[in-house]
Amino acid sequence: MTGVPEGYIRVAAATPAIRTADSAYNAERIFDLIRRAEGEKVGLLALPELCLTGYTCGDLFLQETLLREAEKNLLLLIEKSRNIACLVVAGLPLRQEGKLFNAAAVFGRGKLFGFVPKTHLPNYSEFYELRHFTAAPSETRPVRFGGEDVPFGTKLLFQCEYEPAFRLAVEICEDLWTPLPPSCFHAMAGATVIVNPSASDEVIGKAAYRKELAAIQSGRLVCAYLYADAGRGESSTDVVFSGHDFICENGGILAESPPFGEGWAVTEIDLQALEYDRRRMNTFSSDSAGYTVIPFSIDLRPAGTALIRPIAPHPFVPESVLEKNARCEAILDMQVAGLAQRLDHIRARTAVIGISGGLDSCLALLVTARAFLRLGRPVSEILAVTMPCFGTTRRTKSNALRLCEALGVECREIDVTESVRTHLRDIGVSEEVRDVVYENAQARVRTLTLMDLANREGGIVVGTGDLSELALGWTTYNGDHMSMYGVNAGVPKTLVRHIVGYVAEVTPSLTEVLTDILATPVSPELLPPSGDDISQRTENIVGPYELHDFFLYHVVRRGSSPARIYALAAAAFEGRYSSGEILTWLREFFRRFFAQQFKRSCLPDGPKIGSVSLSPRGDWRMPSDAVCEAWLKELETLE
Repeated sequence: MTGVPEGYIRVAAATPAIRTADSAYNAERIFDLIRRAEGEKVGLLALPELCLTGYTCGDLFLQETLLREAEKNLLLLIEKSRNIACLVVAGLPLRQEGKLFNAAAVFGRGKLFGFVPKTHLPNYSEFYELRHFTAAPSETRPVRFGGEDVPFGTKLLFQCEYEPAFRLAVEICEDLWTPLPPSCFHAMAGATVIVNPSASDEVIGKAAYRKELAAIQSGRLVCAYLYADAGRGESSTDVVFSGHDFICENGGILAESPPFGEGWAVTEIDLQALEYDRRRMNTFSSDSAGYTVIPFSIDLRPAGTALIRPIAPHPFVPESVLEKNARCEAILDMQVAGLAQRLDHIRARTAVIGISGGLDSCLALLVTARAFLRLGRPVSEILAVTMPCFGTTRRTKSNALRLCEALGVECREIDVTESVRTHLRDIGVSEEVRDVVYENAQARVRTLTLMDLANREGGIVVGTGDLSELALGWTTYNGDHMSMYGVNAGVPKTLVRHIVGYVAEVTPSLTEVLTDILATPVSPELLPPSGDDISQRTENIVGPYELHDFFLYHVVRRGSSPARIYALAAAAFEGRYSSGEILTWLREFFRRFFAQQFKRSCLPDGPKIGSVSLSPRGDWRMPSDAVCEAWLKELETLE
């Protein structure tokens, strides 16, 4: 198992089991959580609003004894945490200048770094905070606490010197529920992590809403968002608190302690991914005016431990069957919409498609059939063409014919063997020399056949190549690389397989043939078979597509370095691929990805499907002469 890759910080949102108005007891329970955080290598611990006293103290908040005890026990907590490498955010009532504030203290390694007061004080329904507290002042200023001057205000950014991408800001409970939460300004000022100490009581439907609210906010702000909720021990006079803790990142929920659960949610947040997304989004505003940056020198990185955050081995494919099926249907709809629009716009009389009996051409034909149905046209107007040559097996040819028959599509068989032989003789190439010319000649003759048929029939050639093949350049330039509309251009190979499998499940008339296509090894079938067995297996040559799709996602979508991708792949594929295999195929990926950009620079049109696209007119602009030396050298350091 590999260690935690650079850019990850382990964080926790937790709920201590308190006793209302007993700060000494509460401080002990909080320190128990700090010690637990230390044991689990947590770098940031978020605790609830007013957790040193309890949120439900009512008019006891006006009592000198309660306030003095809260302040004294905060100082004790700070001192006891002197040797613990963890940044802690905890809530308490704070007296300043004759006023009382609902504040969060940020401390660690025996030092108090700042106080953040609550901005929006709810005073409706069961809440009556204005009875006791004053809203946060607009300016930041130092306040005296424990014999030292401490920054006090809402515009504080806590910056980790060991991990520059870690910039923490705080908003408290109700602040999130307002039309313009303080976290909006925090993120614009550069905060990548927002902590929300909260005391949100439980009523029916509220848990789902608060989680959705925080997740959406983390997505809007491209940040990590830690929500720590009050729970056991709060007064139950009129309400109950459930200790609903969770951690969000860029729109998703990473970890959760459900209502009335353990009160401990822990995971890693990916600071590098957040920074990358902010860099690439030129609509992400930046305005740090009025903010005070407070540097701290606690090393938050979880050294000597493994990732606890699961890394999806198939980032393009949802794990849930229901979600996976919904995604497959949505992708089909997008592919169909794009092709139908193109066919309708140019008034194409037909769509011509080369059908090999493999996965990609199978999906392209399924999409084309749906597009014709959407346009109210019979699928019999589609012209599918199977073009056997040197490497075609009976199995793939049979499956191509069976699929066309099951769909009701016209299928023509045009054996291109003699055409290819003639072409090879014309250019002085021996058929016995089975090199790249021998292979590519077949692909180009097939494409020539399709293009000329499309001209003759008044149609367009529908491309079949997928996103993974484009990334690797596993396509013949001006052969299968070219079409008039590439319906699979945005779909990676791992997802192609699931979409075809989904159609097999929901369409009984296609189940048998699609199941056999799914079981057929991926191959361009350009070399003669061994009997009836496919001799040329793509994944034996370029590597496993599941690895390459993982690499592709983390290079293009996350902007990750080779070393980081290797560490993530080692965690995601532990027990399935050795470190040597991962390095070998990662090196192959970068070599091919850079060298084959010239093919992607002149791709035909095709619909964008997900967050990763290699269209030269859209998401991916890369010079064809870019050099990958720096990427390969980084991989050498890992060998």
